[in-house]
Amino acid sequence: MAEIAELPAGFADKVLAAQSSFRAVMEAMARPGSVQRITAGVGAPKPLMQATAAIALTLFDHDTPVWLDQRMAEAASVARWLKFHTSAPIVADSSGSQFALIGDGDTLPDLDRFCFGSNEYPDRSTTLILQVGSLAEGAGYVLRGPGIDGTALLRATIAPEDLFERLAVNAALFPRGIDVILVH
Repeated sequence: MAEIAELPAGFADKVLAAQSSFRAVMEAMARPGSVQRITAGVGAPKPLMQATAAIALTLFDHDTPVWLDQRMAEAASVARWLKFHTSAPIVADSSGSQFALIGDGDTLPDLDRFCFGSNEYPDRSTTLILQVGSLAEGAGYVLRGPGIDGTALLRATIAPEDLFERLAVNAALFPRGIDVILVH
């Protein structure tokens, strides 16, 4: 069993780091396809990327159920780190999660396994935090939809390769739907 002293540290400066990370996430959500930098230093157990860890420290708390994909769940230190630093409950049922940490996009389950929210409460949908190979190189994706004036171009190395085809279900469900934060 890991001792608390063995867990990687959270934010060095909790207030400023959380504020700057929150601002970066909100900018990315308000401007789909834009790449925002999270500069806050944070310790993160493998396979959690530092930016993913910063987002978790910023958005997760004891009221936000989190689902871990197989890659994240197999690293017991990830669940221990999340519980210690955020108190977020780790859930086995992806449909009951507010956030899902995806370390291996190739094993992303069908989106209908997550919560799409309701017409009354679209904010109760699951937000996927998907770690990707790159947000600067790779295929070009032309994005359209709410929050985008015309189109936006995103160049990225993303798995699964059909992510945006899967997300097309959001158009029919609007304002409900799955939100995705891509992290590299």
